[in-house]
Amino acid sequence: MEKRECPVGVFDSGLGGISVLRELVALMPQENYIFYGDSRHAPYGTKTLREVQRLTLADAEYLMDQGVKALVVACNTATSAAIRILRERYSDIPVIGIEPALKPAVLVRAHPRVLVMATPMTLREEKFRKLMKRFEERAEIISLPCPGLVEFVERGELSGERLEDFLREIFAEHGKTADCVVLGCTHYPFVKEAIQKVLGDQALIFDGGAGTARETKRRLKECGLLNPSERRGTVLLQNSLHTAEMEERARLLLEAGTFQT
Repeated sequence: MEKRECPVGVFDSGLGGISVLRELVALMPQENYIFYGDSRHAPYGTKTLREVQRLTLADAEYLMDQGVKALVVACNTATSAAIRILRERYSDIPVIGIEPALKPAVLVRAHPRVLVMATPMTLREEKFRKLMKRFEERAEIISLPCPGLVEFVERGELSGERLEDFLREIFAEHGKTADCVVLGCTHYPFVKEAIQKVLGDQALIFDGGAGTARETKRRLKECGLLNPSERRGTVLLQNSLHTAEMEERARLLLEAGTFQT
């Protein structure tokens, strides 16, 4: 197989990275993709740095063994913990990470109040602290760790009273005065409607999936790796749990963004 026809590898700590995969497929439908979700070890965001690095490197190696031409780290926690290591280890291919979409949120108006929802690890790692420092004079930026929210997505609970009560507790202190909310975990776009319902229409919501897709296309083009085919590519969904239930959830997230429960 010609290298340009090889698949793009996309991985996440679980199902959340499918929100990025959907953006990639929409932007580059001719590409072939392999998505790997490590739901067996989800969530990554409450683990130690060393453990996340170990798991992330194992995820990447799994995809490399399948002959991918690029790696997309569709996980904010894994990006924060290991993107530098991955780029050093796989310097011969494009390695693209994701970061919270803080810039567009900060620029939406003069000195907005911005909530950044993310896993505890993403918020405490140096990568996010540097990003926040770049914009701290232009907005009031509030870090909002959300342990437990990933698990709602992993079990397919994307709406309902239990989720909304959980979100109300998270937003109890800051939610009513937020101008913007940044979804700093790739799982969170799948509960965007519930977040909007709890916060109200005054809060604008941002996530980094589309930006990651654009950067992936740019890097593939720069490296001469864009698939020249005019046909729609293939998407292979894989998960470390290897269950029919997880395969069905992944398929429904990719195709419709909702679960039928």
